[in-house]
Amino acid sequence: MMNQQTMDKLKEMRLNGLAAAWLEQQSRPDYGGLGFDERLGLLVDSEWMSRQNARLKRNLKEARLKLGSACLEDLDYDDRRELDKPLIRQLATCNWVAQHQNIAITGPTGTGKSFLACALAQHALRRRYRAIYRRTSRLFDELALARADGTYARLLAKLARVDVFILDDWAMAPLGPAERKDMSELMEDRFGERSTILTSQRPPELWHDQIGDPTTADAICDRMLSQCHRLMLKGPSRRKEVASQT
Repeated sequence: MMNQQTMDKLKEMRLNGLAAAWLEQQSRPDYGGLGFDERLGLLVDSEWMSRQNARLKRNLKEARLKLGSACLEDLDYDDRRELDKPLIRQLATCNWVAQHQNIAITGPTGTGKSFLACALAQHALRRRYRAIYRRTSRLFDELALARADGTYARLLAKLARVDVFILDDWAMAPLGPAERKDMSELMEDRFGERSTILTSQRPPELWHDQIGDPTTADAICDRMLSQCHRLMLKGPSRRKEVASQT
């Protein structure tokens, strides 16, 4: 009876990890040889791990990564891709997130830009950072809708706070006045405060033409590229290679 009351209280306090570990301790006689401090430590560890797993699950859901299973361990270092291994190892420490630095991933279509961006974001999520993924066209649609329904400032504030913002397929098409303003606001809010990953088929020197207004283009590119790690992917389209093998 006393055990059931204790269990009910643990669940009411939402200490589910601790409750599960306590049940396990009750059912296994080998725990009887441990001291009170050791058993308490195991219970606390279980609750801590349960909360970390729940937090990661929430953050993964919020991130909406295009490639949710992408991870740095699965990167293909085929010589044709010319991936900078020392830089990847450096980025795997997540110091770039802690120091609010950006990453620009460029290269032809099919070379794995989105995979690398999602893998870097996934790695940051495991380190308890938050991330959000958006395709550029979808982001501008979302911001246009927010502008119309009065939630524009709230959405910009949400995007400004997230530790890692992934903007995929950047500079695919020329920006209109509203899109230039959106990008300028976003980069201004995040500069020196949070980290951004951009993927693009176009090299940075061609971004000005896509942004349009020279003054705004200078401001956006300066905020994105002044504290930025650059990765240029090469080699044949990985999509075509996979298709040819099936």
